[in-house]
Amino acid sequence: MPHNTQRLSEDIKREISASIRELGDERLDGAFPAVSRCEVSNELSHCKIYISAHGGEEKTQEVVKILQNASGFFKKRINSRIKMRKMPELKFIPDNTLDYYDKITEIIDSTKRDTRGTEDVGSD
Repeated sequence: MPHNTQRLSEDIKREISASIRELGDERLDGAFPAVSRCEVSNELSHCKIYISAHGGEEKTQEVVKILQNASGFFKKRINSRIKMRKMPELKFIPDNTLDYYDKITEIIDSTKRDTRGTEDVGSD
């Protein structure tokens, strides 16, 4: 990704993150949606926005649909703050990294508990 495209991706990520908070959609309450990364194509025609949210994969899918439906709002916000020749199409994509992290943490914690339980039994 060329330097200008990387910088534009970071700018769009920052604007969408701020705009999500200003969207004011009650369905997003408790999901705490966040933009995990943003990728603008070299020709500036497409922008992939990866969204993570609390509440599992289904909640993340729901959040992505809500944000995709509000893409016109986001385009206006981006256009008013970032001067571009061409406004890319915004595509919101679920990023379930948080869920994966939570599952891994749960497995590690479970293993630690099991190990401690085994040590207690053997020390008698």
